[in-house]
Amino acid sequence: MVYDGLLVLALWLITLLAMVIANGGDAVYGALVQSVLFLEAYLFFAWFWLRAGETAGMRAWRLRLVSNDGGAITLNQATVRLFAAMVSIGILGLGYWWALFDTERRTWPDLWSGSRILYRAP
Repeated sequence: MVYDGLLVLALWLITLLAMVIANGGDAVYGALVQSVLFLEAYLFFAWFWLRAGETAGMRAWRLRLVSNDGGAITLNQATVRLFAAMVSIGILGLGYWWALFDTERRTWPDLWSGSRILYRAP
């Protein structure tokens, strides 16, 4: 999550720089800016999850996202997974701590989206 967070942050910084330049050097803020940044994050995760089943951070740790049936996830699953991740993190990581108590080590994003993370052996 940290690796992917850094990539999204870099993307946001580039976008904000372009917006500030387009705004004549003045600060940019407001709902439109926040919406653009949210959309970028959503598209980042959805693109990688749908295209390859893994983000750059997941690839580094040999993790792959699959549907519960073992196939590729759908756009709906990716959307639910992203929102479940935001909720999970937003309440002090409880949705991720849940894996410590689940017999199959699933998190809330896994449960809510009908997907799971698999470890790929080297």
